[in-house]
Formats: sequence, structure tokens, C-alpha cells
Amino acid sequence: VHLVESGGGLAQPGGSLRLACIVSENIFNFNDVGWYRPGPGPERELVATINVGGKTNYGDSVKGRFTISRDNAKNTVYLQMNSLKPEDTAVYYCKARILRRNTWGQGTQVTVSS
Repeated sequence: VHLVESGGGLAQPGGSLRLACIVSENIFNFNDVGWYRPGPGPERELVATINVGGKTNYGDSVKGRFTISRDNAKNTVYLQMNSLKPEDTAVYYCKARILRRNTWGQGTQVTVSS
């Protein structure tokens, strides 16, 4: 399985970016696909996930600002990021999960700065 992220870049505070994660297999093969970024501890923190049934889950710091969605035909998961803040600056990683097996993408840099 390969995951390829794109869409990162520079945005101003209050601006928007949309990330894309292309999965090399049918996304319905996975329990969920989502986005993560480095957190204060050793684990990457949850940004957003979408499961096989379409249920979404968001980290507290992005609720109401970010939206995860998917295009089943393109095996692609998107992260629409609005009202960006400087503290959203990070490398964003896509992850696809089957039970306890995780596959990660290489990450895409998001920088929020004026």
C-alpha cells in the first residue's frame, strides 16, 4: 500500500488549504483513513479520520475548522482546512489502518504565517 499526500504549502492566518491523500488500493479495504500531525508527545496527534462507513472523527483543536471527506472513485481522502492558525503549522501525515496495521504517507508541510 502506498499513500501520497499533496496540497501543503504556505497560508496566511485565517486562510485555507486542501490536502489530498491518494491511496494505492481501494479505500474500502481499510477500517479508516485519516490525517495526523506531530503532537506534544511521542505519538502523532489525530487531526481527522473517516471510516469505511463514512463516520468522521476530529481532534479537538480542529473541530469546526477542518473537514475530512473522500472521493471513493479516486481512492482519495481530502482534508479541507479553513480558518488556519499559526499553531496548525506542521507536517501532515496520511494514515490508512486495517485493524492494528498502519500505513503512513511521507507527509506534506503546512505552514501558516503572515
